[in-house]
Amino acid sequence: METLIVLLFSLAIVLLIISFFGKDKVAKLEEDLEQMTLTYMQDIYQLKKKVKVLEEEFVIQDAPVPSVQDQSTVTSNDIEPIHEILKSQVLSLYSQGLTLDQIARQSSLTKEQTISVIEQQRLRGE
Repeated sequence: METLIVLLFSLAIVLLIISFFGKDKVAKLEEDLEQMTLTYMQDIYQLKKKVKVLEEEFVIQDAPVPSVQDQSTVTSNDIEPIHEILKSQVLSLYSQGLTLDQIARQSSLTKEQTISVIEQQRLRGE
C-alpha cells in the first residue's frame, strides 16, 4: 500500500514537472488573436483614411466656381483641373525636398502646373 502511494506521488511530481515544460496552447492562441485584432484595426484605420480622402474630394468637387478675378490667374496649362491625389503627391514630394523638375516628372504634370499647386497650398496656408 505504501509503495502504491509513493508511486502515485512520484507520478504526480513527474506530471507536474512535465506540465511546466509543455507548450501553452492557450497563450499561443491568445497571441494569435491579439495579432489578428491589431491587423484588423490597422486595416480599418487605413480604410477610414481612404474614405476621408474620398469625402474631401467630393466636397472639393462640389465647391463653387472661382470668381472672375481667380480665373484671370489661370494659365493655359491649368484649364484641366488637377486631381487631388496628384496635388497631394506634388506637395509630398515638395516637402521631401525634390526639385520642381523632378516633381513634374514623377507626377506627370508640367512644371507650371507643379508651381501652381505649390503656390495654391502656400496661399491656403497663409
